[in-house]
Amino acid sequence: MLFQTPCSLSRSLLFLALAISLMVLSGCSLLTMSSDQTQKKAELKLSPASFSDLKGWKTDSLVDSITALSASCKKIKAVDANKKMGVDARMGTYRDWQNICTNLPDTNLSDSNRLHDFFEHWFIPYHMSGNDYPEGLFTGYYEPTLYGSLIKTSEYNIPLRSRPQDLVMVNLGEFRDELKGQRIAGRVRDGHLKPYEDRAAIEDGKLPVQSDVPLLWVKNAVDAFFLQIQGSGVVILPDGSAVRVGYDGQNGHVYTAIGKELINRGVLTKENVSMQTIRQWLEAHPQEGRDVMRTNKSYVFFRQLDTDGPVGAQGVVLTAERSLAIDPVFIPYGVPIFIDVENPEASAGNIRSLVIAQDTGGAIKGPVRGDLFWGYGDQAAHMAGLMKSKGQAWILLPREVQR
Repeated sequence: MLFQTPCSLSRSLLFLALAISLMVLSGCSLLTMSSDQTQKKAELKLSPASFSDLKGWKTDSLVDSITALSASCKKIKAVDANKKMGVDARMGTYRDWQNICTNLPDTNLSDSNRLHDFFEHWFIPYHMSGNDYPEGLFTGYYEPTLYGSLIKTSEYNIPLRSRPQDLVMVNLGEFRDELKGQRIAGRVRDGHLKPYEDRAAIEDGKLPVQSDVPLLWVKNAVDAFFLQIQGSGVVILPDGSAVRVGYDGQNGHVYTAIGKELINRGVLTKENVSMQTIRQWLEAHPQEGRDVMRTNKSYVFFRQLDTDGPVGAQGVVLTAERSLAIDPVFIPYGVPIFIDVENPEASAGNIRSLVIAQDTGGAIKGPVRGDLFWGYGDQAAHMAGLMKSKGQAWILLPREVQR
């Protein structure tokens, strides 16, 4: 099924909507989302380090890291060299990173020492910390499998919706540097940008008819909900063929973690909450589960992908166990980060590997907050579902950047 592309708004109407949005956001009394307020107070502290401080650095195989960085470099090279790499001046300019991208080693290079030499030559590691805490929080995500159909049937009756034609998404960072990483969305009415419907309203069919266009139909509402959290997945059709779908927009409402809601209700505890236990409870309590899922007012729309893997927010195909979702308020896309974090499997040693910032998500907020992409399949789902790991992180920044 072809993805339904949004209709173009007139240039004047869109300008008016964006201008109004920015004026509203400039009034501090109206900027009330707690997550945004937290971001404004939070700071990313960087402390110079050396590669010898990175436990496990020399034993980490960097072939997949180079592959992921190479994908990011294609995007980095296409940006004006004089533009800042993110909001934080400490990250340098795109020119600083383009110089590195031009000198990337061959992704087929199997000589581990030469790969390590490359990073040690071009980068300096900086330990990352927040205002009052030395450790970060790292969770995981994966590419799930769903079962669906191109048409609605009695078995397949849960829609995965295409992006509505009237949905206007605004990246505020394109208008003001201090708003980098913040977005709003809505619908234009009489020249004004108004909030879009929340999850409950969308599921209850309250979108305008011309805006409610299913991309596919799946059989399980819980699967559809978790697909929105993961951002992409593979849908197996009745004839055995597969369709990959990916994120193509969001309704502008703030993401709320339902795990916290289930803890507040006394259903789960901080010790046993995980993707697996949340799913089990939702499946066992379908009616109450629907109400719990609706406490997350955020709703994600999808498009069909013709790639060999899920596509992250940077616009590149993600690499299993080497792509990291970050908060772009603090970290720009394409930056290498070495992580040393608890393994979801308690009996295994820490995860110590070089990952690349290539994605983001509604729950990924803060200066030392990451979501590791585990890939596709049952093992990836298992690891991602368990992962809520504390740990350390070092960002690698170009040597030539003055700090």
